[in-house]
Amino acid sequence: MLVKEEQQRYQRQMLLPELGAAGQAKLKAAKVLVIGAGGLGCPLLQYLAAAGVGEIGIVDDDVVDLSNLHRQILFNASDIGQPKAAVACEKLKLLNPHLSLISYMQRFDAACAATICSNYHLVVDCSDNFDTRYLVNDTCVALGKTLVFGSILRFEGQVAVFNHNGCVSYRDLYPEPPSEDISCADGGVVGTLPGLIGLYMANETIKLICEIGETLAGKLMSIDLLNNTQYVFSIQADATAASPTLPKTEETLKEIDRTTLASWLETKPGEIFLIDVREAYEHEEYNIGGTHISLYDLSSAINRIPAGRQVVCYCQTGQKSKMAVKLLQPHYEGEVYSLKGGV
Repeated sequence: MLVKEEQQRYQRQMLLPELGAAGQAKLKAAKVLVIGAGGLGCPLLQYLAAAGVGEIGIVDDDVVDLSNLHRQILFNASDIGQPKAAVACEKLKLLNPHLSLISYMQRFDAACAATICSNYHLVVDCSDNFDTRYLVNDTCVALGKTLVFGSILRFEGQVAVFNHNGCVSYRDLYPEPPSEDISCADGGVVGTLPGLIGLYMANETIKLICEIGETLAGKLMSIDLLNNTQYVFSIQADATAASPTLPKTEETLKEIDRTTLASWLETKPGEIFLIDVREAYEHEEYNIGGTHISLYDLSSAINRIPAGRQVVCYCQTGQKSKMAVKLLQPHYEGEVYSLKGGV
C-alpha cells in the first residue's frame, strides 16, 4: 500500500490510465536485479528508482574511474575509487527513500549467478562483456526469469527482452560468443548513447512489471545515433541451440593478503611478478612496485609477463585485480593471485 508521500511522488504517472494505482502497486511489489552499474546501469537505475520499483539489487564489482564520468552520470569526481554498487545505492536512496536497495559488490559469476537471480522477479543485463551476457541469459532461462537486455558500442545500441513467457533467449539471437570481445574501453562510446539505451531498458522494465503496452519480447531494437536510424527486428528461435542449464560453480580465484605478499617478496623475489592493473595516473600517484599494465590493456600485454612466475595483480580496492586474475587464468600457465583489499 502506498503511503501519502508516495502517492504525491508518483501522482503524474499514476494519472496514466494504462498504469494507474494498480500499476504503481505492481511497481512497488516488484523485485528487479540489475547486472552492472556502468553506462547503461546508471540511467536505468535512476529511472527505476524514481518510478518506485520496490526492491532493486545491483551487482557490480568495479570501482568508479575518471574515464567513466563522461557517460556514467550517477557518479561524480568525488566518487572515484569507490565501489560502484555501493555508491549507486547511496545515491538512489537519496532520490527515493521508499525503496529497498541491495548492493552486491562482487563479480556476477557462476558461483553466485543462480543464488542471486533466484531472489528477483526480473533481471536487467547492463553488463559490458560477452561472458557475463551469456551467463546472465543461461541463468535466466534455467530459472524462468524474464531478461531485459541492452548493449552499446561507439554510436550504436541494442535493446531486447528475452525469455518472457517462453519467448526466445539471447542464444537464439547469438548462439555462441564471438571470437573477439570488444568493449567500450576498446572501441569507444559516445556518452549520450548509454543514456538513451538505458532509458529504453528502463521503459521496457516498467511496461513488463505493469503488464502494459507492447514490449520488445522476442524482438531486437537497433539504434544508430550517428545516422539517426532505428530498426526493430523479430528474433526467430534457433532450433539447433542447446537448452541452457544452470552454470557449474567455478573454482574460487586465488587471493593473498599484504603480509603474505611482503613475505614472498622478501624470501623469493625472483619468483614473483607484481602487476599494478590501475590506470597510469594512479600508479604514478602511489604504488607498491611491480609493472604497470592497465586492466584494459592486460589482454593484449600477456606476452610481457615472464613464464613460470607467481603473478600477483593489485589495484586500489581489490576489485579490478580480481577481474585481472580471471582474465589471465585461461591464458597464463603459472599461478595468478589478486591482492586482497588492494592498496
